[in-house]
Amino acid sequence: MAAQFPGHHGDRQKNGGYCQSIAYRICRSAEDAEECVNDTWLRAWNAMPDKRPQVLSPFLGRITRNCALSRVEARGRQKRGGGETALALEELADCVAASGDVARQYEARELEQAVNRFVSALGEEERRCFLARYWYLLPVGEIAKRLGYSESKVKSMLFRTRKRLHRRLTEEGLL
Repeated sequence: MAAQFPGHHGDRQKNGGYCQSIAYRICRSAEDAEECVNDTWLRAWNAMPDKRPQVLSPFLGRITRNCALSRVEARGRQKRGGGETALALEELADCVAASGDVARQYEARELEQAVNRFVSALGEEERRCFLARYWYLLPVGEIAKRLGYSESKVKSMLFRTRKRLHRRLTEEGLL
């Protein structure tokens, strides 16, 4: 039986579909997605800050995404050709991978904050496209369809945005 989420019982019902869609897009398996969502409730229970966030969806979405990425990695599907998740993460890694040891906690936190600042400063169109690809890990074709663009426009927009991100991270001394 899945752990109950803290707070109102409606939180789980209200955010369950959102978390399920994130997990399924990454795992591409209904069974794995369901397990990730169940893990989300337990991890959310254990990680809930003292003051409950007013909007739970970003908090839960991040936990779900991390669970799903961990599951995919554990299955060994992170190699090139291992699906849309691997491809999207590889595209972004080419942009943000630094020489040396990026895994250290402090540097990883600085990098995360810099990427968040960059994404926040993007125009709405670029931000939606960037997040659809690198947060929700949607295929380029699906992004194009949802945003009403051609695939070549989406690819071009993502390429230019990754280049700008790389330039910004380099300027900030993070690469």
